[in-house]
Amino acid sequence: MPGTDSTHSAAGGSKSAAISNLTVRLLSQYTGRGPTKARTFINDDLVTVVLQDTLTKAERTLVVKERPELVLLTRQTFQDVMCDDLTAGIEEILGRKVSAFLSANHIDPDIAVETFILAPSEDVLADAAGTDDAAALPTA
Repeated sequence: MPGTDSTHSAAGGSKSAAISNLTVRLLSQYTGRGPTKARTFINDDLVTVVLQDTLTKAERTLVVKERPELVLLTRQTFQDVMCDDLTAGIEEILGRKVSAFLSANHIDPDIAVETFILAPSEDVLADAAGTDDAAALPTA
């Protein structure tokens, strides 16, 4: 997708790009305009998508008119209603269950962050089952 920058590691590059594209597409569908930059970081059980240049023309107008709190409230509302679609997309791309979704927006600079905490993978659960170490299982 044009305007999308994503990480490209040997293990997760195409998955990172797919998550960036998914997030940009959904934001565009829900708000009428997607961010111009998206970068996804995948690290063990943590997926973070950093988005730049996310605000619509209407939201920028509200910021200029000194009403940023309305922009932040509207953005949070959209992210709340997008949660199921975002989560389902992440789970499909990674083949892992999402146990938590967190979202934050910043006005100046115009940056948003979508963070997904993944449930332990089957490999982690299998490894932990084979040990007597209670600390081997990640805790919520």
